[in-house]
Amino acid sequence: MGIQVISRDGQPEYAVVPWEQYQALLKAAGQLAPAVVESTPDAPPSSANLPNFSELARLREGKGLAPEQLARSVGISPVYLALIESGERQPDAAIRRSLAWELGVAGWSEPS
Repeated sequence: MGIQVISRDGQPEYAVVPWEQYQALLKAAGQLAPAVVESTPDAPPSSANLPNFSELARLREGKGLAPEQLARSVGISPVYLALIESGERQPDAAIRRSLAWELGVAGWSEPS
């Protein structure tokens, strides 16, 4: 099994598994697999269709998440989340992926 463990402060925080193994785990847990949107290298997601990070607060509120709750689940401080929401900071790729996962914004998780 090709598992990658990602640690923070010396403690395991995430485990990354190959897609097929993830699907098998979901099936064993009796959960439905998430829909997969196929994309081709010729047609990356259009940035014109993606929400801007200036809309982050609205998206967070729409999901019913408090700033502290989203920040904790993404692994950043509430202060840093406020800086992203205000446009004072641009999140790096790892934070974009975490925000995308928590808020359901697939395009933010794409490589930049």
